[in-house]
Amino acid sequence: MNIQSLLPPAALSSYVRSIMVIEHPQDRTGFVLPLYANGTPTLVFQSTRGQRNGSQVGHISVYGQAVAPTNLFIRERFVLIAYFLHPYAIKAILGVTASELTNTLADVNDLKPARAISLQEQLLNASSIAEQLKLINAFLLQRIANDCIDYSRIAFATATLQKDASAEALGKLRDQLFSTERSVQRLFEDQVGISPKLYKRICQFHMAFQQLNHFDFTKLSDIAYRNGFSDQSHFIRVFKEFTGMSPKDYLALRTGYTAEE
Repeated sequence: MNIQSLLPPAALSSYVRSIMVIEHPQDRTGFVLPLYANGTPTLVFQSTRGQRNGSQVGHISVYGQAVAPTNLFIRERFVLIAYFLHPYAIKAILGVTASELTNTLADVNDLKPARAISLQEQLLNASSIAEQLKLINAFLLQRIANDCIDYSRIAFATATLQKDASAEALGKLRDQLFSTERSVQRLFEDQVGISPKLYKRICQFHMAFQQLNHFDFTKLSDIAYRNGFSDQSHFIRVFKEFTGMSPKDYLALRTGYTAEE
């Protein structure tokens, strides 16, 4: 399996954070891709249809804000291209409110403002990944061409919480935005699809999750305290909420490693 991480073209950088390409050449065994909360809606093209929660997933889908953990299962060899969007990008690209896709996904072909049947055919018939990337870039550029929404406040708010998951973060953010709690709540629900409190918790989990994956710790309590959890038990509870398993079980499943308490 080959995995590439790419930066988006400059013209898309206000809407797309990063791009990941997975090539899986084997067709003898199924491939399971865990889908955990990361605060990032995602546009996904996959050359082979998959399954999620027992339902078939089409070739081009947009995943909204994920809260509950789930898996994407693909049986055959495939190419998967994931465009990780900025938290507020769904409405500009698809013409639907972010909350409509929270904890679910939409087939791009089914969304009337973004009919993309011809795009799907072009992607499936493309001769290379480079050509597929060009096609998706062109589709997104067309979708955002007439977007005139000012994202400066929500862009600042989400970027702030991605870096600061402390207990005081939301209060400081309201002060920085010169806004009331209710105003910030409406801002997030409209443009991100979840409350600012939940978004902060997801960012806190994701920072800890990244640290765990990079083995940047000696004990689990190191991760807990570095990321603003009250203690190790708090970290474990949140980790179970967003992955369905404990940190130790996750590490054992991933590498056979057993974390020190």
